[in-house]
Amino acid sequence: CLCSVRDFSRACTVFLYKSGLEVINVIFILHQLQLVQIGAKFMFVAGMFVSGCVTILFGLLDRAPDGPVFIGLCFLVRAMDAIGFAAAVTASFSILAKAFPNNIATVMGSLEIFTGLGLVLGPPIGGFLYQSFGYEVPFIVLGCLVLILVPLNMYLLPKYDAVATKDSFWMLITLPKVVLLCFTIFSLSACLGFLDPTMSLFVSEKFKVPASYVGLVFLGLALSYTLSSPLLGFLSDKMPHLRKWLLVFGGLLTALSFFLLGPAPILHIESKLWMFVLMLVLTGFSLGMSGIPLFPEVLHCAYENGFEEGLSVLGLVSGLFSAMWSLGAFVGPTLGGYLNERLGFEWAATIQGGWVLLSGLAIGIYYILEASRRRRRTNLQTPLGTNEERAHLLASET
Repeated sequence: CLCSVRDFSRACTVFLYKSGLEVINVIFILHQLQLVQIGAKFMFVAGMFVSGCVTILFGLLDRAPDGPVFIGLCFLVRAMDAIGFAAAVTASFSILAKAFPNNIATVMGSLEIFTGLGLVLGPPIGGFLYQSFGYEVPFIVLGCLVLILVPLNMYLLPKYDAVATKDSFWMLITLPKVVLLCFTIFSLSACLGFLDPTMSLFVSEKFKVPASYVGLVFLGLALSYTLSSPLLGFLSDKMPHLRKWLLVFGGLLTALSFFLLGPAPILHIESKLWMFVLMLVLTGFSLGMSGIPLFPEVLHCAYENGFEEGLSVLGLVSGLFSAMWSLGAFVGPTLGGYLNERLGFEWAATIQGGWVLLSGLAIGIYYILEASRRRRRTNLQTPLGTNEERAHLLASET
């Protein structure tokens, strides 16, 4: 729909602010840490209401005058959309973790089914509405759908009361393990965001795929992520010790899939369409491996370091998670688009895969060192009197 704007420069402007104003999402979402005072339910409903309204306004931007007025309105509407999205997502993670404290990953994985369905159904439905009724209708329909859900959520969602604690955002972000997990969130989001502005162009130019079939290529990524997320979430909850392995191997698999997506020029492998689709399927699965356990792992780390259980710490973790994801969603398309233009898709995908490889190795090394420290601590806690008691027993026997 963005490409339907009256001229190409407008389309470029819309894409730039769509990527760039994710920063506003990051900045605002850090202020959402006042979740305790505002209330999770109110923040979620208010965020949906704002997002629905500005989505409708987005569809009316084509009627704005050319020039600075159009650009200014684009930035303003997108900024408001980022604020509404940030509020709704931050509150939704908190509500989710509060309602299902023992099955966070399972529920998150199940909900990712609908994220995948949105990715699968969004392009064809939006394209049909655009071709049949014009530019405004897809945005108006989507905005109205969101607004219809506002009173429904006001009725269904319970009100969660929270108590303010001494825990702060800076206490959380300074934990070494949380820093590494944040880097993992950022790298995964950046890789996913990188595909938005680059993949369709590469498929069209490299494999001569008609524009009407380019959307089908995306199905490999969306369907594999959708189908694997519930199972990965279930494993993450039922066997918490597997989370570290899911994070590490998920990152390594994601890096491998990006290295072979082009594939990397240093591998001297000829690019094939079937191989490209296969790597997208692997990417969807590996993103689920790494992404689903991240939220409960950050939350578990906070509890291990003395954070009080409750809505306050849930707001901290959900705000941090969403902020890092949004930061990656900004850097991925921006840096990836620049690298794609300068170096080509093959090298750009390889560099993006390097971020995930680095995060996977870093978190893997941390887990190895952590296991070593725990083993050493266990040995030091062995009772000192054991050897002395054995010596006395031997002496008495002789």
